[in-house]
Amino acid sequence: MLDSYLLLKQIHVSTAVISVTLFVVRGIWMMAWPHLLTLKTVRVIPHIVDTVLLASALALTWWISQYPFVQGWLTAKILALFVYIILGSVALKRGGTKRVRIIAWLLALVTFAYIVAVAITRQVIPLG
Repeated sequence: MLDSYLLLKQIHVSTAVISVTLFVVRGIWMMAWPHLLTLKTVRVIPHIVDTVLLASALALTWWISQYPFVQGWLTAKILALFVYIILGSVALKRGGTKRVRIIAWLLALVTFAYIVAVAITRQVIPLG
């Protein structure tokens, strides 16, 4: 049973690393080679990775019996995830200028770091 939990957690952590790595690469491409963002694989693969990440997150939530809006740290992660998604969308698609896109990309990376810190510490204010 513990092995299954550890495998699920490893899947979650691994897909989070892959997801943010793809986001970093796409951000660099947005700045230097924006035409690469239009490739079909570049548009599809992140969605597959993020689907596995979300599915593993939901499974872990059920496994540890801690739920958003009950546990503050998990609520903070969910709310920060929405911020990360919005900033990522601005960075890679919706930002009107390159400057806006770069700022949104950097803020999304800071938000991702917050999500990781909350996950590790299980504290809403992980550095406090």
